[in-house]
Amino acid sequence: MKLPKSKNRKKNTGLAPGTIVFTGKRKVERIQIHYMEYREEHYTIQDLDNYTINDFHQPNPEMVQWYDIRGLHDPELIQGLGEVFRIHPLALEDIADTEQRPRMDEYVNGIFVTLKALNFDKEQRLLNPEHLSLYLTNEGTILTFQEDAEDLFASVRGRLEKSSGRIRKRKSDYLFYALMDTIVDDYYLVLEAMEEAMDDLEESILASASTDNRNDIYALRQELSQFRKFVFPLRELVKSLGLVEEGFFAEATEAYLRDLFDHVSHLLEMTDTYRDGLQSLQDLLLAELSFRTNNVMQMLTIISSIFIPLSFLAGVYGMNFTHMPELEYRYGYFILLGFMAVVVAFLLYYFKRKDWL
Repeated sequence: MKLPKSKNRKKNTGLAPGTIVFTGKRKVERIQIHYMEYREEHYTIQDLDNYTINDFHQPNPEMVQWYDIRGLHDPELIQGLGEVFRIHPLALEDIADTEQRPRMDEYVNGIFVTLKALNFDKEQRLLNPEHLSLYLTNEGTILTFQEDAEDLFASVRGRLEKSSGRIRKRKSDYLFYALMDTIVDDYYLVLEAMEEAMDDLEESILASASTDNRNDIYALRQELSQFRKFVFPLRELVKSLGLVEEGFFAEATEAYLRDLFDHVSHLLEMTDTYRDGLQSLQDLLLAELSFRTNNVMQMLTIISSIFIPLSFLAGVYGMNFTHMPELEYRYGYFILLGFMAVVVAFLLYYFKRKDWL
């Protein structure tokens, strides 16, 4: 993942608090608004293509109402939603601020949560965050704001359509939990992909260690650090949800929030474990590079050891003394070559016995 540039933060510098400014770069081709309402025996979904303020339904205590907005680059739409559902201006500002860290705020008219949806590109070893916000009103209406057009909550929507499990039997507080739980479950998939990338790196190092592996380890460590940066505030966020004013979350839902807190804590523990694993990969890479260097040096030493006596013999008979009897012997050249071959064979045999080859 590339670190955000500081110039993105300058878009809302000097503006009044609550000013809605889209700080991201990704814009959907067309903002989509999907409306769902349900109870145990009823489910309705509606796409608001040509939406107006009148298209937003009045709160219905008999129904759980969910607006899913995909696309954050229209300040007027976000402002309009804020007026209809009485969303605090600071929450509206954070909805459009894609650089906002995960956090939870409790307002008079509702609970606001912003966090990051994550996926990991194993080929490029890049962590891709998507800005995501959830708002639960006092009346029980839920609004979700996704940065991209891709549906992050397809699994929840499928459970609602099939009326499977307990989700259709519960109120909006449970849906709010289920949406967050889906994002946290995706974090496990991200860590699983990172683990596979680490396994591939280990195989590559053992097969052929190189400086490219060092760069890959460093890049993966950076992405893991970014992952922890997004997950770490989430633990305090989920903990804070269990401490909000009575009435937002039923006692049964609070039990699921505690389970969600355990999942986030487990994710952080896994992150620390993987960080230690990357350090082990770094140590393995250094050991492999050192081992290969030692092998090269050993081979060069063996070659040098073989040629030292040969160079000595060649040097002796390369001297320009007049009286050297061996120079006048008819078979002296062949005898010297044979003796050199014997020396080479003996040294190779000796090195083999010492297990140096």
